[in-house]
Amino acid sequence: WRYLAFVLLKRSLYQSLCAIFCRPLQVMEFYCESCETAMCLECTEGEHREHVTVPLRDVLEQHKAALKNQLDAIRNRLPQLTAAIELVNEISKQLTDRKNEAVTEISNTFEELEKALHQRKTALITDLENICSTKQKVLQAQLTALLQGKENIQSSCSFTEQALNHGSPTEVLLVQKQMGERMGALTRHAFPEQPHENSHLDCQVETEGLRRSIQNLGVLLTTSAVGHTSVATGEGLRHAVVGQNATVTVTTKDKDNELVKTGNAALRAQISGPDGTVTKTDITDNKNGTYEIGYTLRSEGEFSFSVLLYGQPVRGSPFRLRAVKLCDAPQSPDDVKRRVKSPGGGGGGGGHVRQKAVRRPSSMYSTTKKKENPIEDELIYRVGTRGRERGEFSNLQGISTTSNGRIVLADSNNQCIQVFSNDGLFKLKFGVRGRSPGQLQRPTGIAVDMNGDIIVADYDNRWLSIFSPDGKFKNKIGAGRLMGPKGVAVDKNGHIITADNKACCVFIFQSNGKLVTKFGAKGTSERQFAGPHFVAINNKNEIVVTDFHNHSVKVYNADGEFLFKFGSHGEGNGQFNAPTGVAVDGNGNIIVADWGNSRIQVFDSSGSFLSYINTTADPLYGPQGLALTSDGHVAVADSGNHCFKVYRYLQ
Repeated sequence: WRYLAFVLLKRSLYQSLCAIFCRPLQVMEFYCESCETAMCLECTEGEHREHVTVPLRDVLEQHKAALKNQLDAIRNRLPQLTAAIELVNEISKQLTDRKNEAVTEISNTFEELEKALHQRKTALITDLENICSTKQKVLQAQLTALLQGKENIQSSCSFTEQALNHGSPTEVLLVQKQMGERMGALTRHAFPEQPHENSHLDCQVETEGLRRSIQNLGVLLTTSAVGHTSVATGEGLRHAVVGQNATVTVTTKDKDNELVKTGNAALRAQISGPDGTVTKTDITDNKNGTYEIGYTLRSEGEFSFSVLLYGQPVRGSPFRLRAVKLCDAPQSPDDVKRRVKSPGGGGGGGGHVRQKAVRRPSSMYSTTKKKENPIEDELIYRVGTRGRERGEFSNLQGISTTSNGRIVLADSNNQCIQVFSNDGLFKLKFGVRGRSPGQLQRPTGIAVDMNGDIIVADYDNRWLSIFSPDGKFKNKIGAGRLMGPKGVAVDKNGHIITADNKACCVFIFQSNGKLVTKFGAKGTSERQFAGPHFVAINNKNEIVVTDFHNHSVKVYNADGEFLFKFGSHGEGNGQFNAPTGVAVDGNGNIIVADWGNSRIQVFDSSGSFLSYINTTADPLYGPQGLALTSDGHVAVADSGNHCFKVYRYLQ
């Protein structure tokens, strides 16, 4: 604007000078293209004689047309700005309306609670008065009887004493028989001398739980997510196979393009066919800012896939979606998979899952171009081959570590526990099948408590065995309750948590074996499992469970209340093909063994994907148990390769 004012001032001064020094009535008929100014004939031969000049009328229409084009262009933005203003005003109005509705709802709710409290108060006082009145009637009746008896005795005694002290012999003889009978009757009379009631009348009101409930009563749900920065990803966004379920992941972001890590956003998806038919979609809120959209198309053709967040399209929506028959779907070498039975043969979810072939490099996480791993981890060492001797394994499953630098492993098919140092040196072996107490049938999960005792989940014996640090059997817990324990962990309170693969639930025991609680059932909802495998405890004392056949990880508080879950079926970042082992590092990051995809993924404490552990040098095959060693490395039970491996882990 300053430059424009300067140019206009310059031109005004020049034209004024021309008007002063040029001949009277001389008109501006020429235009200097170099100086971008109008001038008279004399000026073309003076100051501008070296410049290119053209008749003013020739450039006038050109400049007017250019200005008109600019005018039209800027006017064309007015409808967009008007629409944007209306949209923002509408959202602002909706926000105010929803706030007012929420205030009304909160007020009504608490007024109803106050009314309920007042009603309960009145009822308690009424019951109190009724109980007290009933007790008082009994006591008053007893008092009346006692007072009447006392009065009869006192009057009889007074009359008799009067006769004895002051009566004549004749009077004494006259009253002797009558008073003797009366006093005899009073002597024999059974007065109600023992209380017919008690004074016990307390009001016991347990308020601590209610106070906690009131303090946590109500929750305000909102996010800062907006549609134009949020993104939808996944193969199911552009391509689908008729009759097969497809999924799309939506990652919500705020106006600054930052990830939103909370759920509850208003997300809607619609798939419309060329004939106007609409395909139903299922939306799963992962509670970490990501959402899974699942759908199944019943016919081939072109579809419009619309994804709306708070009524606004996410980036790129609507998408063009093409559905083809299975025989027409493209195949690639990486799509070839073989069916493998679930690890350990456990039930809880039924059936099989597809597992990647052993020779597929673990860094090739999808059929697309290889992605660079943001964390440059590497294999430190591996221990084991298939066999029954020391340092040999068969179907290695659970793995745990101790604070004094040991790695403890559940050698499932060899029915024993093997212990190694952090350097991979063999130390101890115990639990080999036999007749003495503590012999293992099928060890799966394993954990070490704060005393150094080793807790082993014995799948076939259906209990947890507890051994001393040197392998001596001490106790067993859970017998008669457990159906197929798999993973096991110990929380900060010393409670023993185990995932029961067959019962599809999680048990929490005290260290002495007393059941604290259990939660879960077979199914797909938040508090249900389909073959839960391993458990871990985070730095908030929360329980992290891998849900094998539901292809997800679920997190619960110490009492078993659901907090959030993450993951879905697939090969992409943050997706699983039957997760198994799980561990939590000192920063709260969650490390998960992705059994079917033969890889290890790292997530933050809210379940957002961070990276992979780089296992390219020696690919995994069906990893199971995971643990962090005392020196900060990641140890994994590589069950398909019958060994355990230790990787450098950079948090």
